[in-house]
Amino acid sequence: MAYDEGLADRIRDAIDGEAGVVEKRMFGGLAFLVDGHMAIAANSKGEAMVHLAPEAAEGLLGPHVTRTVMRGREMRGWLDLDGEATASDTELAQWVRRTVDYARSLPRR
Repeated sequence: MAYDEGLADRIRDAIDGEAGVVEKRMFGGLAFLVDGHMAIAANSKGEAMVHLAPEAAEGLLGPHVTRTVMRGREMRGWLDLDGEATASDTELAQWVRRTVDYARSLPRR
């Protein structure tokens, strides 16, 4: 299944101007890597997938924000955001900022 190209374009707009960003097709979606770390992706379910510090991710769970599950395993620090969580460009930009900040806190690859 292909990723949501509209969502990918919105992520591009929100991440525009950030240094060290590379786009890469991964896991059936389109990932945005920051300094070599996957930060956010438009996934194959049409949702955004974000990477955050595990303790921060736990505090953000809710009806529209769930843990990412791959091959039946919950991925610590990874969240799936349904369309409601990223409905506005402002909401999406907030998620992009969180995940970019986290990626920048990690050692460069």
